[in-house]
Amino acid sequence: MTVQRFCAWIVLLVLVGAVGSAQTASDDFERGNSLYREGKFDQAAAAYEAILSQGFAGAAVYFNLGNSYYRLGKVAPAILAYERALRLQPNDPDIKHNLSLVNLKTADRIEPLPDLFFIEWLRSLSVVVPLRVTVWLFVIAWILLFGGLAVLYLLSWSSGLRLARIIALSAFIALIPLTVLMISQAADSHSRDDAIVTASVVTAKSSPDTQGLDAFVVHEGLKVRLSDGVAGWVKIVLADGKVGWVREADCERI
Repeated sequence: MTVQRFCAWIVLLVLVGAVGSAQTASDDFERGNSLYREGKFDQAAAAYEAILSQGFAGAAVYFNLGNSYYRLGKVAPAILAYERALRLQPNDPDIKHNLSLVNLKTADRIEPLPDLFFIEWLRSLSVVVPLRVTVWLFVIAWILLFGGLAVLYLLSWSSGLRLARIIALSAFIALIPLTVLMISQAADSHSRDDAIVTASVVTAKSSPDTQGLDAFVVHEGLKVRLSDGVAGWVKIVLADGKVGWVREADCERI
């Protein structure tokens, strides 16, 4: 067998395996939906988890998994699934609605620290305009800017110069907020390290050991930000600014 034929067989086997895995995931998804409609929520959740274990992570899978856990009364797993679905589809109203419903079942009511107006504006805009759209707008603005400057350099007729000035100036003005928004979205997407508390009750410590002073108590389902970790402990930051250490096993990263 030649090397080329051997490579062709390898590629064919990989493609067949990929198609087979995709078909299995599709079958599991339909089976999960059917089990959910029959009220067998634990079996439905197992079917969706099987899909995720195969590497097929989609917003619909996480959403349906969250619905199954919600119907089973498992608050933390439901919130975790909805949060992961929201990461994949940030503007989906159904995911947001169900997440808000299950969050009502959590015990903690944390009052977040107020943000500066500019930061709040950026976050609100990021929800409406995803990062990929911002990047495209940024590229278009640069094209218009350079196009306008090129016209200013090459043309001599007055009406064309006037239009080129307007286009170039508008593109330059648009580039300023687009640049700020893109940098903010990119930094946020890379720095987000949130987690959901999975243990029923957790006492956060002032240091990463059991001998540390009690800092505060949190409960199942609370969303926290992770800022550090050491030897099986993670430092969590609450929305109100409180900081404490909890065991890594007591929470799960989104």
